[in-house]
Amino acid sequence: MNRTALALAAAVTALVAITGFASLTAPSGSDPTVTKAAARLPVERSSLLCPAPSTSDLAETTYTSFTPAGKGSGATGTAQLLPSTTDDGKKGKGSKKSASDKPLVSLKEPEKPVTDDESGGETPALIGSADGRLAPGWATQQTTTVDAGSSRGVLGTSCTAPDTDFWFPGASTSADRQDYVHLTNPDDTAAVADIELYGKDGAIKSDVGEGITIPARSSVPVLLSTLAPDPADNVTVHVSTRTGRVGAVVQSMEDKVGSDWLSASASPAGKLVLPGIPADATSVRLVAFAPGSDDADLKIQLAAEDGTITPAGHESLHLKAGMTAAVDLGDLTQGIAGSLVLSQDGGGKAVPFVAALRVVRGKGSKQEVAFIPATGPVGERATAADNRSKGSVLSLTAPGATAKVKVTASTGSGGGEPVVKTYVVKGGTTLATKPPVPSGLKGSYALTVEPQPGGGPVYAARTLELPKEGIPMFTVQTLPDDRGTVSVPTARQDLSLLNN
Repeated sequence: MNRTALALAAAVTALVAITGFASLTAPSGSDPTVTKAAARLPVERSSLLCPAPSTSDLAETTYTSFTPAGKGSGATGTAQLLPSTTDDGKKGKGSKKSASDKPLVSLKEPEKPVTDDESGGETPALIGSADGRLAPGWATQQTTTVDAGSSRGVLGTSCTAPDTDFWFPGASTSADRQDYVHLTNPDDTAAVADIELYGKDGAIKSDVGEGITIPARSSVPVLLSTLAPDPADNVTVHVSTRTGRVGAVVQSMEDKVGSDWLSASASPAGKLVLPGIPADATSVRLVAFAPGSDDADLKIQLAAEDGTITPAGHESLHLKAGMTAAVDLGDLTQGIAGSLVLSQDGGGKAVPFVAALRVVRGKGSKQEVAFIPATGPVGERATAADNRSKGSVLSLTAPGATAKVKVTASTGSGGGEPVVKTYVVKGGTTLATKPPVPSGLKGSYALTVEPQPGGGPVYAARTLELPKEGIPMFTVQTLPDDRGTVSVPTARQDLSLLNN
């Protein structure tokens, strides 16, 4: 027998042996032709980014960090927020300061919120990460109060995960507003981002917003009016990265009205929900944008306490592709809290769009503004990290079928016992309620929202009211799913691969 035949025989013998061994060691009772459904497992690591809160010397900022109860990875874990590289606290001025390795906020255990208070206008953006049992559902709220000046108001935002694409309908480059988009890079290499603006006539031409470099572990604020040749009241901002990833959020300061953060809208979709319009809103403006090549006709509905209605005179909104559309809905709620539900008008194909609301409470010199972007459903769980004994309002919307929702008020940051309450939200309605408060509360606390099996999708928002000298200062945070779990596909044996 020649060498080639011997080699071939040896290979066949080895293959038979491997196949036999694999068959013998297969799990007992397993069927190699059946693939199990993907399992949902807790995430092992989370990242959060908080923008620089304010440049005002009068700013008072509170950070509240919290991880809800759950099956985290392992018995230990860390969660902390570190200062980013700064420009001496000034927007675009001064010499660089290196990022600190000393955390501003450090969470030690789940189910108990941790807070940190900072004063003045030199607090930098924060870059955070969590792992182990503290990673699934980790949330941090940044709440800033400014009592006077151009940035007077309450500015609240949920610190966000880094990404590569963001849409912000509802921004402005008008003379009475100063809107900055804050770009924060969490990584050890530079990121490069593009900022595009779209007004009522389409794309606003500008080369200034192209190729913006965000150095490693630093944050860059960009004044939107510097990217537009002419002022525009209603603008959609699109942030995308060429390299790397960033956190992005828009800070809006409006003369004689107030200030707040505008978070990114949910990804473009054919139907969107904007939950949490306060009952006493005196002005509501809807801003929407269709980023594709097709126009869209939107049906406008308000899911209120007793059902879903179509507001008289504002039944629909036509979106021209690539152009920002806005409509003032006035005192839409008329004393009853609600949520806006936007869907396609007619039986044509669904055209993806993004949307946000500018909401004003109060009148005259006693006004305050906040923003409500379209958001995704709660899914399995969502958390609002910063709640006080007074002033929190939880809005739960079930645009389809009736839903049952479990709400847990955590231990307080300074003490108190958790409280659990279950709500039923009728289909097509919004339930706006004062949430449960921990018994014996000291400090602030977190709210965890969990829809129960068998009901329809739930959309949620939390309003935090912090009135000051007759001004109804407030901020609204939507509560999308916390993405505390991830789908992990189950592998199956396929011994046929050994015969190919």
